[in-house]
Amino acid sequence: MSGIPGLIKPGIQALPVIRDRLSFLYLERCKVNRQDGAITITDVRGTVHIPAATIGVLLFGPGTNISHRAMELLGDSGTTAIWVGESGVRYYAHGRSLSHSATLLIRQAKLVSNTHSRLAVAREMYKIRFPKEDISSLTMQQLRGREGSRVRSIYRRCSKQWGVAWTGREYEMDNLESGDAVNKALSAGNACLYGVCHSVIIALGLSHSLGFVHTGHERAFVYDIADLYKADITIPIAFEMASKPHADIRADTRRAVRDRITDGRIIERCTKDIRRLILGLGDVDTDNFDIEIINLWDDRLGDVKGGTSYATIDDALDAEPEVGYGKLLS
Repeated sequence: MSGIPGLIKPGIQALPVIRDRLSFLYLERCKVNRQDGAITITDVRGTVHIPAATIGVLLFGPGTNISHRAMELLGDSGTTAIWVGESGVRYYAHGRSLSHSATLLIRQAKLVSNTHSRLAVAREMYKIRFPKEDISSLTMQQLRGREGSRVRSIYRRCSKQWGVAWTGREYEMDNLESGDAVNKALSAGNACLYGVCHSVIIALGLSHSLGFVHTGHERAFVYDIADLYKADITIPIAFEMASKPHADIRADTRRAVRDRITDGRIIERCTKDIRRLILGLGDVDTDNFDIEIINLWDDRLGDVKGGTSYATIDDALDAEPEVGYGKLLS
């Protein structure tokens, strides 16, 4: 079987970058396979073909069966695969990263590990939400209070605009039918937004767990980033959906969120915002970070070249223990 010809794996630079891809596709109760460079999705209605490299993330819901060959294609295309619960509310696992470099991940880890730099990134996140305000001297407690007031104001405004009563955010993870219409729509919409933000984070080679505002959860950074866009996307859509009758409000909300994400170019915006937060240099092109280089860490020299035999140094150390390490390398 190994002699059967197949598609040549494309180089990473030949694939559409994450900011140019479609947002997400939620699948359930279907079979997923591949044909050449396309993912095939089959259910009782028939089969559709979707080019794998044009999708940012595939959300696999209950009843989804995917073949090994399909996963191979998604991996080669850099498409993030996320396994979720019904309507995408629960997150179970995700696939590989589009990036081959750990540069941004190392930078993220450094920033989150220092109190001053972590606070600086958190302030930058709130600055995106309060572009006309000076928040450079606010503490985390003050920032949380400012954000809480902003969100309550958005809920009141949307409630008045769409004529939908709002009594507060209420939902049960184990009972999707609980809560009123607007809460159901919010849960479905936020799940989709989390999936898109998660896919961008993973595609850029960052950790979804190392959050700056949220902490302690495996998707802490996902929640950090998604919170930047809820006021523009999921909250108004949820109230709009709740103002009309729906046979399946969660499915209709997913479609509405997908359209808004595409029309608003949220993936491109999300990519730029993450670069801004992690690099602190504004809109910086990080495509050149995705270079497949493996170095070796050295406690004295920093990074040294990988793929090189250092046996001569080891041999010299064994033969002449009195010779200094620095002299051997000089």
